[in-house]
Amino acid sequence: MIQQYTTLRNNINMLGHFLGETISDAQGSDILDLIENIRVLSRNSRAGDEKARQQLLDTLATISDENIIPVARAFSHFLNLTNIAEQYQTISRQHIDQESSDRTLEALFQRLKAQNVPTEKVLDAVQKLIIELVLTAHPTEVTRRSLGHKHVEINRCLSRLEHDDLTEAETTKLKRRLMQLIALAWHTNEIRTQRPTPVDEAKAGMAVIENSLWKAVPEFCRLFNFHLEKNFAVQLPVDLAPVRFSSWMGGDRDGNPFVIAQTTRQVLLMNRWKAAELFLEDIKLLADELSVIECTPEFRAKYGDHLEPYRFVVKDLRSKLIKTVAYYGDLLEGRTPVVDQQELLTDDEQLWNPLYDCYQSLHQCGMRIIANGALLDCLRRIRCFGLSLSRLDIRQESTRHSDAIAEITRYIGLGDYSQWTEDDKQAFLIRELSSRRPLLPRDWQPSAETQEVLDTCKVIAEQPEGVISCYIISMARTASDVLAVHLLLKEAGVPYHLPVVPLFETLDDLDASEEVMRQLFNIGWYRGVIDNKQMVMIGYSDSAKDAGMMAASWAQYRAQEQLVNLCEKLGIELTLFHGRGGTIGRGGAPAHAALLSQPPRSLKNGLRVTEQGEMIRFKLGLSAVAVGSLDLYASAILEANLLPPPEPKTAWREVMDELSTTSCEIYRGVVRGDKDFVPYFRSATPEQELSKLPLGSRPAKRNPNGGVESLRAIPWIFAWMQNRLMLPAWLGAGASVRLAIEQGKGDVIEEMCKQWPFFSTRIGMLEMVFSKTDTWLSEHYDQHLVKPELWYLGQSLREQLKADIQTILSLSHEDQLMSDLPWIAESIALRNIYTDPLNLLQVELLRRLRENPENPNPDVEQALMITITGIAAGMRNTG
Repeated sequence: MIQQYTTLRNNINMLGHFLGETISDAQGSDILDLIENIRVLSRNSRAGDEKARQQLLDTLATISDENIIPVARAFSHFLNLTNIAEQYQTISRQHIDQESSDRTLEALFQRLKAQNVPTEKVLDAVQKLIIELVLTAHPTEVTRRSLGHKHVEINRCLSRLEHDDLTEAETTKLKRRLMQLIALAWHTNEIRTQRPTPVDEAKAGMAVIENSLWKAVPEFCRLFNFHLEKNFAVQLPVDLAPVRFSSWMGGDRDGNPFVIAQTTRQVLLMNRWKAAELFLEDIKLLADELSVIECTPEFRAKYGDHLEPYRFVVKDLRSKLIKTVAYYGDLLEGRTPVVDQQELLTDDEQLWNPLYDCYQSLHQCGMRIIANGALLDCLRRIRCFGLSLSRLDIRQESTRHSDAIAEITRYIGLGDYSQWTEDDKQAFLIRELSSRRPLLPRDWQPSAETQEVLDTCKVIAEQPEGVISCYIISMARTASDVLAVHLLLKEAGVPYHLPVVPLFETLDDLDASEEVMRQLFNIGWYRGVIDNKQMVMIGYSDSAKDAGMMAASWAQYRAQEQLVNLCEKLGIELTLFHGRGGTIGRGGAPAHAALLSQPPRSLKNGLRVTEQGEMIRFKLGLSAVAVGSLDLYASAILEANLLPPPEPKTAWREVMDELSTTSCEIYRGVVRGDKDFVPYFRSATPEQELSKLPLGSRPAKRNPNGGVESLRAIPWIFAWMQNRLMLPAWLGAGASVRLAIEQGKGDVIEEMCKQWPFFSTRIGMLEMVFSKTDTWLSEHYDQHLVKPELWYLGQSLREQLKADIQTILSLSHEDQLMSDLPWIAESIALRNIYTDPLNLLQVELLRRLRENPENPNPDVEQALMITITGIAAGMRNTG
């Protein structure tokens, strides 16, 4: 264990040394001396040296305007380099993490064998396994793509340096390349000058697929097959697609006026062009490799008598893919394609069938070793990615659909749909859905908003079935919200059933979700059209913002449990779609632990979950890391289905009901009940200034004139993370546990910690959050940015935080946080030395900007943006 940590520290020291040399060359030795002095003062301050702390405060409070940017950049860059080194460490040859290895497929299969789980049962679970990761853009994704590419290359250099047989010249060359990459990163503007467009975000998603996932998926399938064959002597079926990818980039229009029908159409074309380009590279490789002359009589009869039969088939596919790339390239460039559509590959089966024929023929001719090489990898990619690269989700807010239908009913003289009762709405919608005549009038010019909704539905109608994965309704509250979308899709001429997915987000909506779905399932038309398959999305972000982490978690658990029971009773195949974020406040947790804390049977139809922004980079950005992430996902889902967690005892439920009610009251009492909360929040955090940071394409607020309730969940959490109070992730949770213990429920809570994964995971998540909070820094923000008459609020929150930390420590029977995961605690301690100066500098910059809001200094603004991104890197999760 010590060896791998020594390697990590050595890598961090080496990268830090190279960064220092870069800064000295670029800015001069005086700046480097200033930065080094700040680093030493920060380290000593963290060690408890009060004199060093005061010197650190004085140094940063008096820093000149010309020095603020290089100082902020230096600490921000170092935190990015630390992240790279830590990410690399997880895939290093010397990395031996016992906890992680216990969660792998290999460890699970060994446990299943030891418990004599029948092979047939394991194979059945494997064949039903679905991991669908939905890549989403992130309003707080802080690393530019141009820097991300350099970070990947740094990772590659660290990998090569690990080999112990390098010559001195080879080592020198690699270290020189590292210095070049760090210099390139330093001389690249880390802050975007313009906000990315939705198409830019879609390109970033495509880059992750091209640079990492394209390689990772077949590697993961190969690993999966290896462990399955080793432990149970069975093969992973060739046509099985345990992994799928969808995307919201270019399809998520909820609150984003920049995602319009034309955006979606363009992104779909880009996906097809990129998929054809990637498959063309695969096919070129196969054309080089498959010079084999022997094939089965059936293959020869089907494809003709050729000296190199497989090459003949593959070269035909190559020709079609070249034309397909050209066709979509012309469309994207606005040119009229010269290629006939009949010559294109547009359907996955056109690619799959001839290649699968090659695969079977090679197998039957005794060339299994050849069949299971690059050809099998290509077949896996066809089933996972297909010719659309990734499927696209469409998402829109519920009132946009009801407003559109109300506009239609008013125009045709039926009255105002928006004023009708829920029963009247349902009756009207079912009648129109069952009708064969069109509802939309011919010569009608709708409003721009309604036209956009109708245009989106037309784009869906243009796509072959399967290209659009589903239509998600955010803020879904009623059965009519779902039926309304079905009607709009019917009117647009969508010729197939597209899954329409209600997203239940707030506490009340989660509690009502079972009744809403029961109403839908009781409608004969609806049951007939869904073919006994239903997807429901569970919202984590808005429920936590609405009610606090503890109450939201329990509402999410109960909603899933009730929906699972309802669908099992009615014979409906339910897929739960989890809208998790990276942070604890948005449902984030280590993937394995989070999945095993789900209600029993909630994963039996697979997992569908969002992967957002910086979490895509951390978990999927390198192919080797992505293989490990997919391994953890697969093992957790299989374990949840084969060795399910216990049903919660009645006593546990009763305690959770009490914790939920109490924590929600405490949370809302502060966030909604204190008249000073909103002005305190806006003073004590950089929330107002966040809107100036050109991060994502989507505005930070649903309503730019509203208060906290109008703020999107992501910037809400992002702002609190900046001042190290991390409020949304813990407020109400620890206090409710303490009250329950004081009321004599301590023994039950201890039992829940030990025996119930749902509860123990929540406590573990709280411990992780608490280890990243800092009361001294939070108080520093208050004293320099908040009016003295509002200080009481921050003081009471910090006192509550300290009490909550003690409560959680009493449950773990430890005297310090993260004592069972010392490396994480050490990682946080290491980062604090570099995040502390960024926090202190941010306070000073905010003070300067707020003193003169009419005439801001551009250097101060730029430096503030760098501190925001640097702290985000230091915290390792932004939103």
